[in-house]
This record gives sequence, C-alpha cells and structure tokens, in this order.
Amino acid sequence: MLDEKKLPEEEDAGVVTLTDDDGKEYQFEILAEKEIDGVVYYAMYPLEDNEKGEYVIMKVESDNGEDDVSLVTIDDDDEYERVADIIEDEFFSEIDIDKSTEDK
Repeated sequence: MLDEKKLPEEEDAGVVTLTDDDGKEYQFEILAEKEIDGVVYYAMYPLEDNEKGEYVIMKVESDNGEDDVSLVTIDDDDEYERVADIIEDEFFSEIDIDKSTEDK
C-alpha cells in the first residue's frame, strides 16, 4: 500500500511520485481527475512495473484546510467500485465503431 503524498506543483501536474511503506518511490501519470460528491479522485497510471497496463484510483484528502492536501488510497471497496465505474464510463469507455457507423 502506498503512503499518502502531497499533490504536485502545477508545473509537474502530469506526474506524481508516491512512496510505499519501505520508502520506495513510484511515479504515476495522472490520467483523469473527477469530483464526486465533493471528493476529488485521480485515475493514475503507474510508469514502472505495469505490464498489464492497469491504472489506480486515489482520492484527495485535506489535512488542515484547503492548502494541505494529500493523495490517499481508497480503503472502502464499495466507494472504490462506485468511483471506478464513474471514471470508466466518463474517461475510458470505448466507442463501438460498428454501431456508430450503422446509425448513419
């Protein structure tokens, strides 16, 4: 499991570095950002050790007001599934080419 990490500065907003419990750093590319029920979530693609091409979803938590925010894992399975479904539908759904050409 990855530790929480501060969000990147604007100039580095495409890639974040997270640190695991052993101190190993991992880089992630931010694929999408979505606010759901007042909580901001990020879909992120691991830049290393990701042969399957999978992405992860983390949420933003505010520690001490708006200025101090962190990325954290989603521990609740129901929350994760709900957010993953919304992100999949909005950002990663495939267009059925055959169906769209049949409509014309």
